[in-house]
Amino acid sequence: MLHRFLAACILTTGLLLAAPAARAGVILDRVQASKAMRVCIWPDYYGITYRNPRTQQLVGIDIDLAQDLAADLSMKVEFVDSSFASLVSDLLGDRCDIAMFAVAMLPQRMQYLRFTRPYMRSDIYAITTRASSTIKQWADIDRPGILVGAQSGTFMEPVMAAHLKHAKLISIKPPQTRERELEAGRIDVFMTDYPYSRRLLDSADWATLISPPKPFHVLPYGYAVKPGDDSWYSLVDDFVARIQKDGRLEAHAKRHGLTSMLVQP
Repeated sequence: MLHRFLAACILTTGLLLAAPAARAGVILDRVQASKAMRVCIWPDYYGITYRNPRTQQLVGIDIDLAQDLAADLSMKVEFVDSSFASLVSDLLGDRCDIAMFAVAMLPQRMQYLRFTRPYMRSDIYAITTRASSTIKQWADIDRPGILVGAQSGTFMEPVMAAHLKHAKLISIKPPQTRERELEAGRIDVFMTDYPYSRRLLDSADWATLISPPKPFHVLPYGYAVKPGDDSWYSLVDDFVARIQKDGRLEAHAKRHGLTSMLVQP
């Protein structure tokens, strides 16, 4: 299933970027002239691009890899707060030059953005409370009366909207958070990916993880750029190929507990 999806992603990306509107050098020229690379991140993505609320320090695999890319280019990196909901508009509106926060390669996003080859992947997982009397196993999720939360703009939202037949999907939009909605009893369970599930398990003793009994909806993650600059895209995609081979991707993934997510060439 994943191999077919990856092939479709590559084909869709290729078709999109074969359009005659593509131009060379616009973004790369700006990056080289300013000696700075603006990187969109979601600062609440644990293990990926997470801003520690106590220290305000950014940590995660894509913080490390963005710094590696900037070092390879002999320039500085400037992190720009973004989100999955604003990702497309932030890139197309030139708020940033690249999005580096484990962006799932959804067909809806690929209509507007160009993705590198995938470097990680994740399935969907469920988080509920240890004290829950309604959700004990995966099969309990799609039942009448169950309220299922999904972060607005994430790939879990459209996937669960298509999957749920009996439960009701609740879209969680800032300033609300999935954790607060769950603790307050306004949802029974919420859906997330592997990195974010680790945040809850590492920091919340009330949370419990429910894994699907078999692969549910595995998606590849890549870096995204605005279409139209083949030179910039090639440079970033070549970087992903290098880190998959030279050990940097594996080393950073191990540091942040994400080794099981890696996509190897």
